[in-house]
Amino acid sequence: MSTPRVDWISEPAGPVRGEIRVPGDKSISHRAVMLAALAEGTSRITGFLEGEDTRATARAFAAMGVEMQTPSATERIVRGAGLHGLKAAAQAIDCGNAGTGMRLLAGLLAGQSFDSTLSGDESLSRRPMRRVIDPLVQMGARIDAETGGLPPLRVRGNAALQGIDYATPVASAQVKSAILLAGLYARGETIVREPHPTRDYTERMLHAFGWPIEFSAGVASIEGGHALHATDIAVPADFSSAAFFLVAASLALRSELLIEAVGMNPRRTGLLTVLRLMGADISEERSREFGGERVADLFVRGAPLRGIDVPEALVPDMIDEFPALFIAAAAASGTTRIRGAAELRVKESDRIAVMVRGLRALGVLIEETPDGAVIEGGRLGGGEVDSAGDHRCAMSFAIAGLIAGAPVRILDCANVATSFPGFAELAYRCGFELS
Repeated sequence: MSTPRVDWISEPAGPVRGEIRVPGDKSISHRAVMLAALAEGTSRITGFLEGEDTRATARAFAAMGVEMQTPSATERIVRGAGLHGLKAAAQAIDCGNAGTGMRLLAGLLAGQSFDSTLSGDESLSRRPMRRVIDPLVQMGARIDAETGGLPPLRVRGNAALQGIDYATPVASAQVKSAILLAGLYARGETIVREPHPTRDYTERMLHAFGWPIEFSAGVASIEGGHALHATDIAVPADFSSAAFFLVAASLALRSELLIEAVGMNPRRTGLLTVLRLMGADISEERSREFGGERVADLFVRGAPLRGIDVPEALVPDMIDEFPALFIAAAAASGTTRIRGAAELRVKESDRIAVMVRGLRALGVLIEETPDGAVIEGGRLGGGEVDSAGDHRCAMSFAIAGLIAGAPVRILDCANVATSFPGFAELAYRCGFELS
């Protein structure tokens, strides 16, 4: 069944103010459900993101026989089946729009005794899976895909997996995590080495569930033959969701906004560093530990931003936040240069192309490059933009309308529900004019 069409109109408005809390971290929510399902005993997950992507992952494990309860919104109680207790799903597992779900499940299912098929929506069916398939096949997995390594993926059971020492050609937490999850079922040691460090949520969560693991910036290693033990996980607020409000409050004059309990994993907060380099006034308050992750309340005041050359070393730590950064750059004074972000072209959309087309439609001078863009900052005009069904692009263009000289009509916004249900309502509450 197709998703109903949703378009937005974002109109110029005043300052962004108030105290808000954004939904739970999507990456942590995915991983918490997966490891709780494979653990021995019962785990409680609080702060779970009630988005379409994470619900798809929860449904996948329910289809494989894992008992799961939802006692209240944003909460899951998972009775783990153990490492070898999953059962074959009666039909293909629908990952929806969740690239994280599909790639991590490919690794996890490679070690099962039964066959599985992983499918997704039209957008996910265009996303490359070869980067995950290749290392898993090296470990002994048997995975078939469509031409070009595209979904659906058919993962064959009863594969004898062997640990490998693998250097990933691209910095991708999803690739790393898929290999590590396959490594739970492999003989010997599995080592993953990255060209640049990526978010370490899988490593931290494996440790929390009691699996011996060694990891540092850019490398992780585990051995098969152990067990996962149930634990309680408190999911912090998602930095990627907070990013839209960090940018909006920075750009809208006289803004004062507090965003509560945001996850501050250093492999995730590159945008915060970049915004500060551009002149943003963002302070961290009440820094504390929350579910094994550092969190802080972020207080943002409106401030004039200036264009910069975005340091390439920070790109892996902000890959999901680039659409919002494009808006910040378009409103800043001077020129912003983005390099080393070719990964944006294989997300839910080609995010470089989508943001370039949209900003040009709003009168911004912008040059598209193979791995980024050159953006001349200034005033944004109104107009119509197409988010191409990409949730992060849609929410970023909503920021553009807030500060533009005329309303911005944003096409194809239904997929915002995959990562940030309630975004429009929360945005309206703190000062957006979004309908």
